[in-house]
Amino acid sequence: MTFSVVARCAETGQLGIAISSSSIAVGARCPWLRPGVGAVASQNITLPSLGPQLLDLLEQGLAPSEALATLVEQDHSHYRQVTVIDSQGRTAHFSGAQTLGIHHALSGEQCVAAGNMLADAGVIAAMVRAFEMATGPLAERLLAAMQAGQAEGGEAGPVHSAALVVVDDLLWPIVNLRVDWADEDPIGALDQLWQAYRPQLQAYIDRALNPQIAPGYAVPGDER
Repeated sequence: MTFSVVARCAETGQLGIAISSSSIAVGARCPWLRPGVGAVASQNITLPSLGPQLLDLLEQGLAPSEALATLVEQDHSHYRQVTVIDSQGRTAHFSGAQTLGIHHALSGEQCVAAGNMLADAGVIAAMVRAFEMATGPLAERLLAAMQAGQAEGGEAGPVHSAALVVVDDLLWPIVNLRVDWADEDPIGALDQLWQAYRPQLQAYIDRALNPQIAPGYAVPGDER
């Protein structure tokens, strides 16, 4: 059903998640991030509330492993697959006994990847390797990991949705891109969205923080 990578950039402190699924609108339910705190992917038989609950525990000072241990005994945890990273780059993961199909989770340097209903367990190791070897902005490294997972076989069946979310030190995500449904290659469509958004990213931040120095909007009524 789903494979994902949750990661931190050691240079910027940014936190991010890239995720894809055979289900519709995976970005609406599974990725949860809080600037300066951590990031959580809640997948398989998804319980969205695990995301904010785990982030609350991280914010209270618990390590990812401690936070995850607090929740995995609750609410049908044997159906859940969860990955966590905190603002220090510490990771944890959990896959319940009822996780679907071939499944695997693996921590790497500043990242943790997981998936279920996989074509092969090696998908996750390929994602971790790709993230660790990639360079550039965190968003691009996350996409490189997803592309490597897909090249290794990805899900056992077709995937239809994908999402990419990155937070920095602002209250809102600096990247929040979603492909809620595609008949083919939502990861490729997500990468196209990122390539279009990347050159505009800083301008949107500038517009929010100081409209007076922001680039012109090139719309009727903008006389700058």
